[in-house]
Amino acid sequence: MWILVISLIALGGLAALAGIIRNHSLQKKVANGELDQMPEVKMVLDCGADSCELDDGGSCNLDCMTPVIKQDIDYYDDEELDAYKGKASDQYTDEEVEEFKNVFYTMQEEDVPGWVKSLQQRELNIPDSLKDEVLMVLREIRTKKK
Repeated sequence: MWILVISLIALGGLAALAGIIRNHSLQKKVANGELDQMPEVKMVLDCGADSCELDDGGSCNLDCMTPVIKQDIDYYDDEELDAYKGKASDQYTDEEVEEFKNVFYTMQEEDVPGWVKSLQQRELNIPDSLKDEVLMVLREIRTKKK
């Protein structure tokens, strides 16, 4: 029993030491100009077909949040959508919704989960009028995988 307790304490100590060393290394890189700033850990919704269970009502559980270190973002020929960063999903005009639809309807079905994750990383909200269709495709992909 004591061996287990001591092992857990030692493992915790090693994890803390590794974190301190990592932070020190990152701070050096920031000081040397190799990095602009310390990488941030950001909570983003991760409700793609591979990451989120459907609830009993058959819709994606939008409370499934996963910490993700912001890394390189995959774009799907949709750089123009970055203009809507932070815009509420119910505030899009018909023309703006059409921009999202043009991207969504021209991509392959298996790219939809990655596109949704890309939008989340870029802090872009899917227009309300398109959400049901996106969730339907995500459900279909999940069903095919089962």
